[in-house]
Amino acid sequence: MKHLAWIIPLALVVFTGLSAVGSYNGLISLEEEVDAQWANVETQYQRRFDLIPNLVATVQGVADFEKETLTAVTEARASAFNAMQAVGKGTGSLADFQQSNMVLGRAMNGMLGYSERYPELKANQNFSDLQAQLEGTENRISVARKKFNDTVKEYNGKVRRFPGALWAGMFGFDQHDYFESVEGSEAAPAVSFGS
Repeated sequence: MKHLAWIIPLALVVFTGLSAVGSYNGLISLEEEVDAQWANVETQYQRRFDLIPNLVATVQGVADFEKETLTAVTEARASAFNAMQAVGKGTGSLADFQQSNMVLGRAMNGMLGYSERYPELKANQNFSDLQAQLEGTENRISVARKKFNDTVKEYNGKVRRFPGALWAGMFGFDQHDYFESVEGSEAAPAVSFGS
């Protein structure tokens, strides 16, 4: 009987320790996956950010554009890029990043809409190629965001379910935000690729 008195508490301590280690390691793995998926999202947005200056330069070279339109695109790109970096560093929010990208999208639509007014721009092969690349990039961004949200869902589930919730709180694991629609995004104009 004396042996049972210390075996049960020891088994409880071992079980609790194994549960803590398993939960901690599982949370670390899932958090790393969330970070990896965010890096994939950043890569696709970076591709978009890299295409925009080329598109602006092509437009400037072919058509006599209003300076305000090109300035709006350039400033919106810089704002969205800075917002993306802030999210990556943990100092910004996804909502701010999404809002800045909505502004960028509207500025881009304003610039791309001018292709109807400038036949020489519409006929420019470089402009057409950049538009096609931009459209492909938008599709890649959509896929990367979906994968990110799927990974966040798995991570957040682990953080919220028992016993993970107990250990997550103790070890400082918080839920991650999802990419969600930003207020006003439903009114964003559609991208028009003139051809």
